[in-house]
Amino acid sequence: MSDTAGAPADQRIYVDKQSPKAYHALVQTADAVRATAAEAGLDRVLVELVNLRVSQLNGCAYCLDVHTRAALRAGETTRRLGVLAAWRDTELFTDRERAALALAEATTFPSDSLAQERAYDSAHRSLSDEEISAVIWVAITINAFNRVSILSKHPVRENPAAL
Repeated sequence: MSDTAGAPADQRIYVDKQSPKAYHALVQTADAVRATAAEAGLDRVLVELVNLRVSQLNGCAYCLDVHTRAALRAGETTRRLGVLAAWRDTELFTDRERAALALAEATTFPSDSLAQERAYDSAHRSLSDEEISAVIWVAITINAFNRVSILSKHPVRENPAAL
């Protein structure tokens, strides 16, 4: 069975390939956000923790694969990565990291106004305004990439040399 565009109904269109100008704009946004995060003083490990937590919440296997490898290259430990989904229940994350993770979750689920207020309160105790803004932009951007990969069904393939 085919859809109206002629593609088999069980195949997904890679929206990044189908609309390269739009995808390129998203990549440019990610580059600007990465620079903003660095200028705000966010280290790469913290940025990757935010990318990973948002990707966990959204269930994006492709982005989890990409950002797990990036976090490891940035110096993150497998122990902390292994418990990231339960970050509230460990002592392995700093107050600053906790504030960023809560803010990333609130950005991913903005309709939860109580969680959003708590996240902002925590963020203001541990992060500067520039850092708060950068964390929110990192979360917004990875949310967009998650949707591209999820809706395109980007595959995660075995690649032993990937790290």
